[in-house]
Order: sequence, then C-alpha cells, then structure tokens
Amino acid sequence: MGYKKSRYIIPVVFYVLLLLLQLVLAMDRYNPDSLNVFVHDYAYNAIVKPHTGTLYNISLPANFSGMEVSIVQLRSRNFWTIGANFSSFQIPPRIVPMPLVKRLAIVYQNLGNWSNYYYSVPNYTLVTSVVGFMTYNAWNSSTRDNAVLQLSIMGDPILVHFPRISEPKGENVTMKCVRFGTDGSVEFSNMTLPNACIARGQGHFSIVVPSSSEKKQRFWKWWVVGFGVGLVGLVLGCLGGLLIYKLVKMKRLGEMEKQSEKSEALETRWIGMSKMPSASGIRTQPVLENDYVP
Repeated sequence: MGYKKSRYIIPVVFYVLLLLLQLVLAMDRYNPDSLNVFVHDYAYNAIVKPHTGTLYNISLPANFSGMEVSIVQLRSRNFWTIGANFSSFQIPPRIVPMPLVKRLAIVYQNLGNWSNYYYSVPNYTLVTSVVGFMTYNAWNSSTRDNAVLQLSIMGDPILVHFPRISEPKGENVTMKCVRFGTDGSVEFSNMTLPNACIARGQGHFSIVVPSSSEKKQRFWKWWVVGFGVGLVGLVLGCLGGLLIYKLVKMKRLGEMEKQSEKSEALETRWIGMSKMPSASGIRTQPVLENDYVP
C-alpha cells in the first residue's frame, strides 16, 4: 500500500509545484482586460444621469488609490464633427465609431503608480504613467455592454500628451512611444513631439526607454526558476527516500514471515498472568520389560 500511495503522490506534488512556479513568475503582473471591464462598469454605475459632453471624474475604491478614471458621453455626430479634447487625449474630428451608435461613452484611464503592474515591455522601462481611453456604446442602459467600439480614423491622428516624464539615466537614450492595443498587441513609434505621442487607434499608451536592468531581471527570473527546480528536486528526493525505506522494510518483513513459516510452530499456555510459548511434545508411554504381572 505504501508503494502505491507514493507512486501517485510523486506526480501530483510535481505538477502542483510547477503550477506554483508559474504563479510566482506571473504574480507581478495583473490582467489589464479585467481592469478595463471593472473600470467600465464602475464608471457607469457611479453616475446616474450623465449630461452629454460633461467629463465626470470617478472616485475608485481605496484599493485602487493612485489610479485616475473619468468618463464622458458624446453624440456620434458631434464626435464626427468636433472630436473630443478631454483628459490627456486630443481626439480630432472625422472619426467614425464602428458599429455605428447614436451615443458613445469614452472612458479615460491614468494608471499612475499601477502602470507597471498591468503593462510591461520586455527590455524596456516605462518612464511615464500608462494612460488610455476606450469607447463604448452609451445610447441607454439596456444596450450597455462591455463590447469596445472600434474607431475608423479618416482624418488627423490622435495626440496623447504626457505631462510628466521621468528623466532616463544615461546619455543618448532614445525614448519611444508604445501603444498597448485592445487585442494585446504592442506597437512602437518614434517620439516626434515633445511630451506627446501620435496614435491611430484607442488603447493604452506610454513612453519607454531601453532597460538598463535587463541583466538583473534576467538573473531574478533564473533565480526563481532555479529555486523552483531545486524545491521540486528536494521534494522528489524525500519522497524517493521514503519509498526506498518502505520497500526495504516490506522486504525485511517478508523475509521474517518466510522464516517464521519454516520454523517449528510453538504452542502457547498461560502461566500466571502471562502467556508463554510452549513446545508441543509427545509423552513416551512406559513399556514393561515382560508381560508378567504379579
């Protein structure tokens, strides 16, 4: 029974440790899609009867302290003729929401100190907060959903302004604009305007520079992987040792049982309050030397 249990325990422990290792490697990143859904629903529920063209700042729960969210509702025809100039974005006219809706809602985000938790670019470092905007159907509450409208830009591109940029260390460091698309894509572009980026679609945006801590991050990841592999090896070694111990013990018990079967069985009898082994014996009957009996 011990051997069978160990045979099933080893693979289960191995897979559990692999899952824990993957969790450790991904624990420093949150899901931006879940954040977008939460912010969308929270912003809609925060205002009961919004006025068209008015930007509303939304107070998020305390556990999202440092993140800024705002929402504005616009008529599609005004969005086409005027555009929208709110928050960090200058959205020009001649943009069509797809599919066509009578009203649309724009939800703006500034992730602030949460930026690195939701977005990252391999081998690059964010030097600004991640800002973004998403457009939704806002005709009435019954048609409200989490489906993001697509934007067809037929005129000038969108300008994304970044009022605060952390000065990168080192000389001749080239800053690049980066766009995180709604489909999970990452697009780079040159920074042609001071403290601003040009975009031809919605999503989330930031400015990045080549990372100087690439080696440190790589070392940390390999250290975590090595620790996980070592932990798995330690557990498997302990289980293997326990299995060998049980097999040796079972072998010895088997040998003792075989030896006891070969040995002469002893009867037991009670002597006082103790039960003692007693060898069975055959009493030799007395034999007379002759048949004469006086």
